[in-house]
Amino acid sequence: MLDPTAFRDPSLFLSTAHLIVLGLFIFSVLWLFFHREKEYMKTIRWVLFGILVVSEITLIIWTVTFDLWNVRNNLPLHLCTISLILSCYMLWKKSYPVFEIIYFFGIGGALQALLTPDLFYTFPHFRFFHFFLAHIAIILAILYMIFVLHFRITFQSAAKSFLILNGVALLVFWINQAIGSNYMFLARKPAGPSILDFLGPYPWYILSLEAIVIGMFILLYLPFYFWNKKITNEHQK
Repeated sequence: MLDPTAFRDPSLFLSTAHLIVLGLFIFSVLWLFFHREKEYMKTIRWVLFGILVVSEITLIIWTVTFDLWNVRNNLPLHLCTISLILSCYMLWKKSYPVFEIIYFFGIGGALQALLTPDLFYTFPHFRFFHFFLAHIAIILAILYMIFVLHFRITFQSAAKSFLILNGVALLVFWINQAIGSNYMFLARKPAGPSILDFLGPYPWYILSLEAIVIGMFILLYLPFYFWNKKITNEHQK
């Protein structure tokens, strides 16, 4: 289960294992929503924190153990790794400033990873469990702040998140050029199937991706736009 040569499967996308995980993900979101008022939700916050921390620590241990760790692949510069670290801080401190930033690119990035996993290990390999648990926990951590702590998003939140995401992407782009890495897939497309396959060749897919990010941010903001509008109308009555 730990051997990097075991349980390799280049066709994980939409395999039985992948579909089961997506089903479990949907179930976990619904469970969190319908149990949001329960007293034990205070414990769930720390369960999510623990899953995120342990997943990152065990990944580092695994890569070091099998001599796979290197600066081109394992620096914390992938979008979902950045989201994971920020999610840990958000859960620990109940931080609204962090929440309003990672709500957009945390959910957007992790959801895209779940739907089109850039992963070549299948069940029951360690990397299979790590990949899906970490990405599901990122989304659940963000939804926890909404469902349980009642955090809300504003248009200013979307603007902040977009500017910070682009600032981070610019920095990561320079790092990729300097060390030959592919963090945030800004140097080339992932090897497995992904949404980037429909966006043209390098570097034009990066511009196309920017348009998709704007569309995704709008979609993620819409529920709060209508919620905020509803609250404003109620106060005006």
